[in-house]
Amino acid sequence: MARWDAILSLPVQNPPTPELSAADITWSKVEGWKDTIDRLALIPYSRVIDFVRGESNNKDCPTRFHIEARRKRSPQSTCKPKVDGILEYILYWCSFGPDDHRKGGVVRPSRAYAVHRKTPAGRPNTKRGCTCHFIVKRLIAEPSVALIIYNKDKHVDKNGLPCHGSMDQKAAGTRAMFSPYISDEFKLQVMSLLHAGVPVETIMQRHAEAVERQGGPSNRDDLLTHRCVRRMERKIRRTTYELDMDDAVSVSMWVENNHDQVFFYEDYSKSDTFVLGIQTDWQLQQMIRYGNRSLLASDSKFGSNKLKYPVYSVLVFDSDKNAIPVAWIITPKFANSEIHRWLGTLYHRVRTKDPTWQLGGFIIDDPLADLFTIKELLQCSVLISFWRLRRAWHKNLLMKCSDMETCAMMSKQLGEALHSICDGTGDMGQFEAFLERSVGCAEFSVYFKATWFPRLGVWIKALRSLPSATSEVTSAIESYHHLLKIRLLNEKDQFVYQRADWLVQKLSTKVHSYYWLDEYSEKEIFSRYWKDEWKRGLSAWREGLQIPAADIKIEPNCAKVVCQKNREMIHVVLNPGSEFALCDCTWSKAGYICKHAASSTKVYRERGLVGPSMSMICYNRALMSMLDCVPSDCLVRDHAVGLAVRVREELVSLLCSKEKKDKEIGVRESQQSSRKIENEICISKDDDTEASEKRAEKNGVMEKSGDGLNIEVQADVMDIDTQCNNEKSDHYCDATAVNSAEKTGDKSNDKKDVREDEIIEIHPSEPSEQMEVDISEKDVCF
Repeated sequence: MARWDAILSLPVQNPPTPELSAADITWSKVEGWKDTIDRLALIPYSRVIDFVRGESNNKDCPTRFHIEARRKRSPQSTCKPKVDGILEYILYWCSFGPDDHRKGGVVRPSRAYAVHRKTPAGRPNTKRGCTCHFIVKRLIAEPSVALIIYNKDKHVDKNGLPCHGSMDQKAAGTRAMFSPYISDEFKLQVMSLLHAGVPVETIMQRHAEAVERQGGPSNRDDLLTHRCVRRMERKIRRTTYELDMDDAVSVSMWVENNHDQVFFYEDYSKSDTFVLGIQTDWQLQQMIRYGNRSLLASDSKFGSNKLKYPVYSVLVFDSDKNAIPVAWIITPKFANSEIHRWLGTLYHRVRTKDPTWQLGGFIIDDPLADLFTIKELLQCSVLISFWRLRRAWHKNLLMKCSDMETCAMMSKQLGEALHSICDGTGDMGQFEAFLERSVGCAEFSVYFKATWFPRLGVWIKALRSLPSATSEVTSAIESYHHLLKIRLLNEKDQFVYQRADWLVQKLSTKVHSYYWLDEYSEKEIFSRYWKDEWKRGLSAWREGLQIPAADIKIEPNCAKVVCQKNREMIHVVLNPGSEFALCDCTWSKAGYICKHAASSTKVYRERGLVGPSMSMICYNRALMSMLDCVPSDCLVRDHAVGLAVRVREELVSLLCSKEKKDKEIGVRESQQSSRKIENEICISKDDDTEASEKRAEKNGVMEKSGDGLNIEVQADVMDIDTQCNNEKSDHYCDATAVNSAEKTGDKSNDKKDVREDEIIEIHPSEPSEQMEVDISEKDVCF
């Protein structure tokens, strides 16, 4: 038990990298069986595949690890749980072993290769006796943790010599220098091209040209063969979506065969409905790459009118602000309580891959979404996009009203009503007044009252309480929605739309392949991709920003934009600068924000011809609410904290600079004052000395007699009190007074000379003796 105590006390390591290898993990040595020492570590079980990929991408010895042995406990097992009990045991071995088909190599009797077989099972020509392998154990005590035992981590044969890779000299010039299989990324590229309809010959021709340009093969992907591509094409052609006549059984069979593409699955039960969450490894990478410290958006009701189950898409935005689907959720309905079933699992999957991943905000397009659950699970702000509402009004207004001027007027009134709701001054009365004024198009009024009046209450509440997404985000979501409709709903047989297995199969294969090709840098060389109905360029908003201002002419009630493809054509934009602008182009007539409306909005806002957008109104409203109460919304709180931190930093920097400046000034002033005091002292000393010398020369003669300094002063008239009151001649007055008393022989009572700092008593006890006055250095300064 001491062994398992040591194992279970080890930390679970989860490096924040897409793939992790043995070099990214700190290994521990624990006593094993038969006095051996095992080299082991604990990692999350969900990252075992990442570890296998990381070890396969070894630079010195590129390889591929295959499952040599596997044991799994049955879920129905009723055995008593033990500390050392194992739920799953997997032995991964380097694909260049364990058998050795080289000359003189050892082949296990049970794995003898039959020469007469048509298919080279196990690729025996690549077996070179490599002993590198590791064991993965999933324990009953910690099902979410995987124990990895990696004792043989060197790619050597039984003699301890390198058997493949750059370290093996005998492998030079052979395929043993590279991995035995093509990489997963390159396989996904070839499969995507095949799903898009690119012929096998075209793929091989483009690949051969690329290898020739780089000067020859440099890795295993460069050794792609025609046979390998043909095999993948045959697999795609033979794949069918209908695995069973029963749709539910067919979906469950697909889930069993594609565990790596499913992040959540729950079948029908008495209390819950069917939910299936699809996310491939590429989608997970895009979510980590573009979603960290950024926004996620949702398209929640795609295919509600045609498909058996609508599709909920989770989107991120790439560097060009195009929407990329990072997850598809399929379920019969989306109520307020449904999103909690899969959203937490999706968030946990991303955080398991990258513990530092954090979301900046989540954009919803349904006012009935469970806001509390989203904020609680994702720990971020929630924004709302009204693109569905705007597009439905825009599209139906153009369909039900033939007069463009009337459409522009009604669209402007709807935009003003939403603006007033966002700034807090409008309510349901705005739309009631709109219906009273919209007498020019009765058909749209009937549609609006029947379809949208019951829903406006929740929309008004959401627009008042949540920040609004920008028009650029709205344009990106509209472009994704339109492109998904083209790529998914293009079947001749409409019956397949009522089967969930067809939807799952097409989303995970053909639709996914096109979105992968959208991010592929060399997609331009394949003409098949650039078909008008398949290609994806910039969003309409980004295209509008590229239209020069010289091609936009502003008029009193409209803006005219020159077409960039045909310079002779001019598009007229009504209500320019508004989210509800109308244009005469085909994209705008379909209900979307067109590039001409986006370009005119840019010019109008730069020149200050229109007011702020709805997103800016919501932002200003949130800032003003900070003055009234403590912000409860994460977005407002984050902005307030950031603003406070910035002000504090600026104040601290100003105070520090002022304190430093004051300190320098104080030091400078103290130095100047000290120099001034020294100069004054020296000047005072010089003045005292000079005055003493002048008075001495005037009043008497200095004679030296005996062993002391006797001073005889001859003066006609001397007033001792007057002279003593002079501060600069105190010492001279003392000496004068003493010598005058000696000379006149005054034998009266004791005389006292009072001074400011001391009293000198003169005793006439010995009148016959000459009084001597000893003047020290402190009394006379020369």
